[in-house]
Amino acid sequence: MRIDKFLKNSRIIKRRTVAKEACEQGRIMVNEKIAKPGTEVKVGDIIFIQFGNRSLKARVDALIESPRKEDAEDMYSVIE
Repeated sequence: MRIDKFLKNSRIIKRRTVAKEACEQGRIMVNEKIAKPGTEVKVGDIIFIQFGNRSLKARVDALIESPRKEDAEDMYSVIE
């Protein structure tokens, strides 16, 4: 699954266009490499996201194409 779609489906970022822009600005890393919007993620990957003055580090636990709101939290677990 593409990183921009994963961020939207997991509800870490509300809109896919915002996730795409964050990738293009170099604020998202997958396994310590700067991610492009089309970067593929798989279960077990580590995602680092820089939101202005705060950051989020999470591990991908599941890839769900069309998750319900309740299932979105099961797609990742926060590390830091």
